[in-house]
Amino acid sequence: MTKSLFETAKPILETLQAHQHQAFYVGGAVRDYLMNKAIHDIDITTSATPDEIEAIFDKTIPIGREHGTINVVYNGDQYEVTTFRAEGDYDDHRRPNEVFFVRDLYEDVKRRDFTMNAIAMDVNYQIHDYFDGYKDIQHQLIKTVGNPSERFTEDALRIIRGLRFQSQLGFTLEDNTFEGMHKRIADIAHLSIERIVVELKKLTLGQYVSQSFNNLIYFNAFHYIPFFKQFDFSKFNLKEPLSLPMLIAFLKVQQPNANTSLADLKISNNEKKYINKLEQLIQQMPEITTKQTLKLLVYDFGEAEIFNVLNYRTMLNDNNIMKISPLIFNPTSIKEVSQNLPMSSRKEMDINGKDILQATGKPSGPWLKTTLRQIESAIIAGDIKNFKPELLKWVKTHV
Repeated sequence: MTKSLFETAKPILETLQAHQHQAFYVGGAVRDYLMNKAIHDIDITTSATPDEIEAIFDKTIPIGREHGTINVVYNGDQYEVTTFRAEGDYDDHRRPNEVFFVRDLYEDVKRRDFTMNAIAMDVNYQIHDYFDGYKDIQHQLIKTVGNPSERFTEDALRIIRGLRFQSQLGFTLEDNTFEGMHKRIADIAHLSIERIVVELKKLTLGQYVSQSFNNLIYFNAFHYIPFFKQFDFSKFNLKEPLSLPMLIAFLKVQQPNANTSLADLKISNNEKKYINKLEQLIQQMPEITTKQTLKLLVYDFGEAEIFNVLNYRTMLNDNNIMKISPLIFNPTSIKEVSQNLPMSSRKEMDINGKDILQATGKPSGPWLKTTLRQIESAIIAGDIKNFKPELLKWVKTHV
């Protein structure tokens, strides 16, 4: 078990204790430590209020002061320090109406989602485990803290989080927790799509995604999620990890009549462009039947992206999305084509739009974009050399 990050953060806890406050490591870092997994972020919980935290440390950032969270800057690093807190009622299945600062660790951890995330640990590596979270970790069990229906009613995202943990860890969902998820699944309709997408991105990449994905389908979860509710998931079988953009591209190609808009996902424009690019690649690959036509595909999409899709050849076949020729789509052919391309992007063309307008004397218009693409394709196919005099000659005879 690595203790390095805990040791680095130890002075924060010791400083709080020196000022007569309780302080513990808590959450995912403790869970991962107990599982001998890599630790990336340290969360600290304390009996000190935000005012007291700010008074104790020289440099702080009030990132979530109203919820009791202060970032403490120490030796160039930032540590999230949160006051013990209890919560009021939840009306929207997303956030509590009120947050109360308390002085008791038990009151703080009893509001957390799963027992494995409700374990606190002190500076001496002694755990404070009120809900047998360590035992559940040893038994590879995902179990809510307290009544599952109450936990999921408070924040429906916990359902998706629980399935995400199952996908990442391969743990079993405790029976009552499983039933609670099933019972409250409709509540995820109240969540923002942004919060759901964050969890789905982690879930689909999990080593044990198959079981979690099947549970999402069993719960009919996708029916309550914008964009995804347009697809028929009984037609899609997911047995291995993949990125969420790749999954979306596969679904769009498999079910082209689904009435979807990527805008519903509220993802970045770059992510939308990437999904559209993957979708176009998957649609075009079955049309490639010769090495000559492979050239333009490799040029347009890049060998890395083609290999990325080919990694899922079995999934594509199983879901009747795409069947391709192994004689064309194999590492040797793709690498050979890639290495022998006459150029890697349109920027390298020895002619531009201005040259074409001067050579033809025609006014600019949509035809110019079409012409540039024709020249680009001819260069890649080897029909013409990327040499300005020859390109201008081509323009004069073809435009």
